[in-house]
Amino acid sequence: MKYLTKFSHSSFVNFSSRMYGIAILLLLLSFCLGGCATSELGKSGQRKTAGRTFVIVGASSGFGRGVAEQLGAYKANVVLAARRTELLEEVAEKVRAAGGTALVVSMDISKPEDVQRLADAAVQAYGTIDVWINMAGVGGIGRFWDIPLDDQARIVDINLKGFIYGSYAAVRQFRAQGYGTLINMGSIESVNPLAYHASYAATKGGILNLGQALNQELRLDGHKNIRVVTVEPWAVDTPFWRHAANYSGGTPRMAAMDPPSKVVNAIIRASLRGRNELPVGWKAKGAWLSHRLFPRLTERLSANIIHKYQIENAPPAPPTSGSVHEPMEAGRGVDDNVRQRMKEEKKRRKQNN
Repeated sequence: MKYLTKFSHSSFVNFSSRMYGIAILLLLLSFCLGGCATSELGKSGQRKTAGRTFVIVGASSGFGRGVAEQLGAYKANVVLAARRTELLEEVAEKVRAAGGTALVVSMDISKPEDVQRLADAAVQAYGTIDVWINMAGVGGIGRFWDIPLDDQARIVDINLKGFIYGSYAAVRQFRAQGYGTLINMGSIESVNPLAYHASYAATKGGILNLGQALNQELRLDGHKNIRVVTVEPWAVDTPFWRHAANYSGGTPRMAAMDPPSKVVNAIIRASLRGRNELPVGWKAKGAWLSHRLFPRLTERLSANIIHKYQIENAPPAPPTSGSVHEPMEAGRGVDDNVRQRMKEEKKRRKQNN
């Protein structure tokens, strides 16, 4: 019995060591390959993108604006959709100036009639839709019990129900024309939910499950030329943090944010080829892999990190519903200088200490 106990413990230690070794090797491989997947398209990819029609829901700022402007440089047809019409017109001007075409459609993704009106307008203007990208999203930061229920319900309306409406319209159009790519913006929180982001993480998990189920239904229905991609970035420096509802008591923030260009390029590449689930960059891939191998440990470590950054170290900030219920004037670009703000906050904290 002693021998068996010793043997079992030894086997477990050896197994754990092997798993850690495999995790490290795969993480290094992800790091080495990450640059290719997040770089701008080459000439061949740009030629394939030219003349294709992209519908982008959430195109007024952040990833949506970044993708739209880059697609303009690749001479694509871009249908821009969001709540902030003035900003959409600004983005449309940049798309056209770069050599693409642009159509502006004011809409709210949480309203199914708006989503169908968007699909109809895109088909009327361009005949078909090659790629539909559901990019609109809002967050809620704070302890679950401190965030008002109407804010949390609205997050579900936009992030999950809105994506269901957008996916429904896109898939029906793709089935009618026989092809198409649907890209849904998930998050690494689709896999590894973070403390203080409970409702947001719940919607992102739902988006991943939606895409996985749709891919199987389309396969079983014989639609080989229709694909659903869930993109899963790490925390990124966009206006998301400014727009989020925030009841944490501190300024919205997260560790080691990525630049938005990395995700913008990955989204455009995913429209041409790639996997159905796409963690973006080595940090997202590392977190994705870690959660697959050691889920509870990864969740615990992630929670400790965000607790340090958001609860312990963030400068005080008043409660706000952000842009959850109504769009905000602020936060109009692709990048929002969150990383620079955090550096300045860290410097002031050190000076005060």
